[in-house]
Amino acid sequence: MQDSEVYDKLTGIFRDVFDDDSLTARPDLSADQVDEWDSLSHIRLMLTVERAFNIKFSAGEIGKLKNVGDLVHLIEAKQ
Repeated sequence: MQDSEVYDKLTGIFRDVFDDDSLTARPDLSADQVDEWDSLSHIRLMLTVERAFNIKFSAGEIGKLKNVGDLVHLIEAKQ
């Protein structure tokens, strides 16, 4: 799967999880830039991403994520 395909899929997930059609997944996007991104929505986001890409993350992997770019790299490494 190409980077652009991963970002497109993540954009749909982000819009659904955060109920905001203006969100676009981009490498520098982080939790502090999205008002609705709190600890509960973060869990929901990670579970949704795992299901969408048919992968599993460890707590340590999730804890190291700084932005969406890191998430994309992790997704690609898992596929």
